[in-house]
Amino acid sequence: MYKLWEALQAAKTYRWVELSHSLNNESPYWAGIPEGSVELGKVCFDWGNPMLECQIQTFKFPGQFGTHIDFPSHFIKGRETSEAYGVKDLIFPLCVIDVTDKVREDCHYAVTVEDIKAYEAKYGEIPQGAFVALRTDWYKRWPDMDAVSGIAEDGSENFPGWSMEALQYIYEERNAAANGHETLDTDASVLAGEAGDLACERYVLELGKLQVEMLCNLDKVQAAGSVVIVSFPRIEGATGLPARVWAITE
Repeated sequence: MYKLWEALQAAKTYRWVELSHSLNNESPYWAGIPEGSVELGKVCFDWGNPMLECQIQTFKFPGQFGTHIDFPSHFIKGRETSEAYGVKDLIFPLCVIDVTDKVREDCHYAVTVEDIKAYEAKYGEIPQGAFVALRTDWYKRWPDMDAVSGIAEDGSENFPGWSMEALQYIYEERNAAANGHETLDTDASVLAGEAGDLACERYVLELGKLQVEMLCNLDKVQAAGSVVIVSFPRIEGATGLPARVWAITE
């Protein structure tokens, strides 16, 4: 009788997979963010108050904290901030590009156009409006920030990521809506070092696209055929926000 209720019951017969990290006061964040920027769950109104028997907390965190969404304004001055995106903009077909074997051999690996074409040969073309996620299994290093950053003895960062050519393919050839990854940054660290900038991230955001960083559990989701939902607090003017992300998969 009620079509949406019936559709929800049908959807719940599929697997729902958490793609975001849980956060607490010990959760790591990028070294460039000043110390003291995270203070979660501080009690500002406690039990026993004669005004009302309840508890209220405050939450302080940087926008780029844990699993988070980046809006174009994060890198491009004057571009779209959080309020530009409505609920219809935050549900996508999910494509998961798996390069875990190559990352095991080379921690600096940057996904190539050939990797994506190999995915399409197996699963079909990336659909318009897709969220294309890069699976590296790097999320298993969380919450050790040195491990997530791939810190070497010389202090350098070493982790895999996207290449410019791969991003140009998914956006300019396939018109994807967003990309995601398990690492701190879009760019593979070696490419970022060569460019002296996060050029891949800047490219994505300059296009007006969205990205989600620090995803997890992509190994528990089908490579094709799933749907991903990205949610975040409805705070205006944000350049990025911690996100709750989940996939519905067969």
